[in-house]
Amino acid sequence: MMATVRICIVGDESVGKSSLLTSLVKDSFVTGKITSVLPPITIPPSSITQENVSITLVDTSALPQERDVLKRELRKANCILLVYSDHYSYERVALFWMPHFRSLGLNVPVVLCANKSDLTAANGASTAQIIAEEMMPVMSEFKEIDSCIRTSAREHHNINEVFFLCQKAVTHPIAPLYDSKEAALKPALVDALKRVFYLCDRDQDGLLNDKEIHDFQLRCFDKPLSDEDLGSIKRMISRLTGPHSAESVQEGIDVDGFLLLNKMFAEKGRHETIWIILRKFQYSGSLSLKETFLHPKFDIPAFASAELSPSGYRFFVDLFLLHDKDNDGGLNDSELTALFAPTPGIPNSWVDSAFPSCTVRNEAGHITLQGWLAQWSMTTFEEPRTTLAYLAYLGFESPDGKSTASALKITKARKRRNRPGRVERNVFLCYVLGAAQSGKSTLLNSFLNRPFSGTYNPTIKPQTAVNSVELQGGKQCYLILHELGELEPAILENQAKLDACDLICYTYDSSDPDSFSHILDLRTRYPALSHLPSVFTALKADRDRAVQRTEVQPDVYCEQLKMAKPLHVSVNWGSVSEFFVHLAESATAPAGAFPKTEQGGGLVEWLGIYVAAGATMAAGVGFAWVWRRGMMGSGS
Repeated sequence: MMATVRICIVGDESVGKSSLLTSLVKDSFVTGKITSVLPPITIPPSSITQENVSITLVDTSALPQERDVLKRELRKANCILLVYSDHYSYERVALFWMPHFRSLGLNVPVVLCANKSDLTAANGASTAQIIAEEMMPVMSEFKEIDSCIRTSAREHHNINEVFFLCQKAVTHPIAPLYDSKEAALKPALVDALKRVFYLCDRDQDGLLNDKEIHDFQLRCFDKPLSDEDLGSIKRMISRLTGPHSAESVQEGIDVDGFLLLNKMFAEKGRHETIWIILRKFQYSGSLSLKETFLHPKFDIPAFASAELSPSGYRFFVDLFLLHDKDNDGGLNDSELTALFAPTPGIPNSWVDSAFPSCTVRNEAGHITLQGWLAQWSMTTFEEPRTTLAYLAYLGFESPDGKSTASALKITKARKRRNRPGRVERNVFLCYVLGAAQSGKSTLLNSFLNRPFSGTYNPTIKPQTAVNSVELQGGKQCYLILHELGELEPAILENQAKLDACDLICYTYDSSDPDSFSHILDLRTRYPALSHLPSVFTALKADRDRAVQRTEVQPDVYCEQLKMAKPLHVSVNWGSVSEFFVHLAESATAPAGAFPKTEQGGGLVEWLGIYVAAGATMAAGVGFAWVWRRGMMGSGS
């Protein structure tokens, strides 16, 4: 809302423009000669403005020689007060003034003022007659006219009111809200009010019950609604919707009744009530949510990341449970549609990642709570701005009254990953690299508990799988597996993309003699990969093992790097879940996924980290051999 409203007072000579202004300032009618054009006057916030807004009043002349000055002032104005006082000056409203405003390309509200009402009253003209015969016809012809009012500077009648109307026409304009020609609320307002209704309907039963209405009243107007006033509102809606709805209205107000109530406010000139509601729910003058509300300041240092805070996770858990109407543990299409109703729809990044197939679903194909939290964890990690915007759309309320940023937290910066120590994060990104048909897609499907399929479908678009993983000790984290598809070269050449990656999972088909060579080629073509923690994986280990057609075999290659030998994995074995735990552990303690001689650490020091984390050296070595000898899995 602007701090100062500039009002330009125009009209024919002798209609009383200057008298209106002096009557406002002096609080009484000034007799005698008044300067033909008064200098601009600024009135600070007061009982006249009735809000924390100043108004600047600019008097003008209608004389032809002052026409250039008039044009300049009109172009600077936020609102025009057009004054007439007799039949001649009234006729000039439609014949000259309004067309003149249009010729200047002005797009500001006009308040039409019938001044010297004491004279018309003396002639026997009533207010109702003036409205019907003069004001309504010209308002119907010119949509720029926001409102009309009768005033008298001599009797100090409606002086404060006329300037308050001008201020209100700017701070609470009717034009964005109501289409008088169609006698309907404008679509943008309908969308905004539906979101307000959604957020106030706490139990999501489609009705605002008495408690929800009382809470709405306190939130918007800072004062309680009496039972008598609530009953009056319900009776009013019943009259507007018909007697058949009287009983249902007593149970609560539905969205149509809520829209009807606001339509009545607009038609009765109480559009400031609508604006109060909109602004309490963070809408700007363009009926869009304020940018500072959607995207509050949230800076992430280099090598750090964003995650949901406990209050953020709690909000998304409550949201899921509230919309799982059939209590089947999943959100079906209609439930998802209802949940995302107050938003622009499912985030674009979700569409790109083939939501909901990228996360955990139940047997019916509906996203589960586990998958829902995993999806938001991934979104927050990759696009924190998107999460912040959707928290705003969906009505997150910060416990401390601050911005939606309190639903997120920033992790400790992760600078050197090949040094001993654990990474203090809960969400990790792992790129899955390997030759075509090595089993990458099947590995991702297994991560989401999908059944094995022997059909091979080459990966063209990148594929993502995100799920929670329980680490040793019971701590839970979220692991994002990303298969790069045809974007692999572009991503591996992008240092920012590599910096965001926590772990590389190299995969090859242990039954295909030509599969491992792709890994060697990747590490040769992209030297930056050697600076990332890595896990080598032999997939399809349930098949006969083939000798790789490379100068060095996978086990020997890893021994030369002084890294753990490839883990032999089969998605057909139930123990494959332990492999994903291993990936997550490697991401949390990345030093163990580097060559052991780097930084002078050595094998003993690296194993010591795992001892401190609750694993023994013998268990670590035994684990590797179990995977090598006992697991022989397949993939696509």
